[in-house]
Amino acid sequence: MTADPATGWPRPASGREPAAAALLAWLADPHAPGLAVVTGAEGSGKSRLLSWLIGHGTQPGTAEERRVHGFVPLPGQTATTAAWMLGEQLSIAASSPGDLLAAIAADRRRTVIALPDLHSAEEPNSLVELVLDLASLEHVRVLVEVRSGTEWAQALTAGPCARMDLDEPQWTDEARRESWEAAHPVGPAGLAEQDPESIEPFDLDDPVSVCAADPWSVTTAYERSEESHGGLRAAWLRAGASLTREQPAAERALVLLAALGDAGDPRLPAALNSAAREASWTVVWHRVRGDVTPPWPGPVRSLAAGTGPLAGQLVAADHQGTVRVLDAESAGSAGRLPHSAHGARATAVHGDGTVSVLDEHGLLHTQRAAESAQPKGLAALLDDGPSGHEQVLEAVQDYTQRQQETVTAVSTAGDHVILGDAAGTVHAVTVGTEPRTAALHRGQVTAVAGTALPVSSEGDTVTLLYTGGADGTVRAWAPHTDPMSEPVAARDCAVNAVAVATTEAGLVLAIAWADGLVEQRALDDDRLRTFRPGGQAHALAFTAEGDLVVGTDEALVRLRGR
Repeated sequence: MTADPATGWPRPASGREPAAAALLAWLADPHAPGLAVVTGAEGSGKSRLLSWLIGHGTQPGTAEERRVHGFVPLPGQTATTAAWMLGEQLSIAASSPGDLLAAIAADRRRTVIALPDLHSAEEPNSLVELVLDLASLEHVRVLVEVRSGTEWAQALTAGPCARMDLDEPQWTDEARRESWEAAHPVGPAGLAEQDPESIEPFDLDDPVSVCAADPWSVTTAYERSEESHGGLRAAWLRAGASLTREQPAAERALVLLAALGDAGDPRLPAALNSAAREASWTVVWHRVRGDVTPPWPGPVRSLAAGTGPLAGQLVAADHQGTVRVLDAESAGSAGRLPHSAHGARATAVHGDGTVSVLDEHGLLHTQRAAESAQPKGLAALLDDGPSGHEQVLEAVQDYTQRQQETVTAVSTAGDHVILGDAAGTVHAVTVGTEPRTAALHRGQVTAVAGTALPVSSEGDTVTLLYTGGADGTVRAWAPHTDPMSEPVAARDCAVNAVAVATTEAGLVLAIAWADGLVEQRALDDDRLRTFRPGGQAHALAFTAEGDLVVGTDEALVRLRGR
């Protein structure tokens, strides 16, 4: 097939070279409107033209000005399912259209999205709204196909846009159309749709059935249904961005169980546990939005495992900075700290029952969550100065006041307090020595965690740190030596949280990525477990038993590896 000299790509079908050249010119023009609308009558070749652009624009090595980053064939889709599909392609944890829009708005990289067949969507009106919101972002281009004469075509073209009506003659080279049709007598074909007769039947009240069925068909059926289906409908739609991914039925059952509320059919947890018996995790407990026994603790933005007087407990901060103490065995409430820290970013628990919460401005708010054992009698008389933990906190307070960069992450490790800043530097602060620093990331440090690693039978330990950044890397550093030259992990999205623990099985690292993936890595033997809750995991912590606790805006889940 010869290439079109106007585009450099193989020629489009049916003599549509003028239309193809116009689309590529729109993509390349920095002053063009963010929205392009391809219209035309049924059978005019709209889907075929978009298929040509998507097929070439998504190939590796495509020039950036022609690159298509995400596309969703819209027949049967809603704004929610389209957001899930685009989120997966764009490495965004989008559980709703609002999540997708917020994440794309925050990422200033150029993004091109193609949406064929809007007129055949399940909910065209909500998709029109999503398209217009996306196209209003200056770094986003949206290409939409819609049939002429529909209300959705009118709504999309009412404002600024590049409009192409394929029924108009200027978009076709007639000589090439005649030549192409002579060589291709078969009728026009656009992007393929799934044959409804090929879909296996399923029962929306049966968790085993829906986990084994086509997940997109299940999603559509739940969205159309007005029944609760014992709580399955709400759980499925809550975690749909994860459930619709390719995965074994057992893993899908695990995700569905983790999203299931306590107001539903009491038989469902046992059924889902059985269906998930071949999954890589088991759910120890889960608390989701709306739960009452025990109550859901709210959106979890930061999380820390308790030590000292807080051993066996979890300390969680929500989006409003309210700090709650939870029983690690059940997630039941064990209290709440009196002072909040609005915009909480991170939480650190010190060995004397003190909790430090880092707010969005880089300020540390420290308060006592539990009383530690106090010296009595002669010991109290002789030891009337600040405790070791109090000295560390004083050193941290003094150190942070002298720093120019905003603190963006905090944790504790042994007798160290670990800080990360907006410039990518990690600081290890302790008493008696100068703080150690290392520039580990390009851009903001988003997460820090550490552990006191045993190195001898006499109980000697070294402090080992793991840090995550907006640059998409996780790095290891022991403050007494130089950091490792290569990252422990790297992906094309930011790190939201890290946690590390020394367990009976060895050193274990957990990472929450901004695209919704949670990883648990056994560092001694490279075993890897993954979990996707359906939205972003903002916080991670290990319990004393080595279980992983995952916090999101919708749920708090304790997982145990099988």
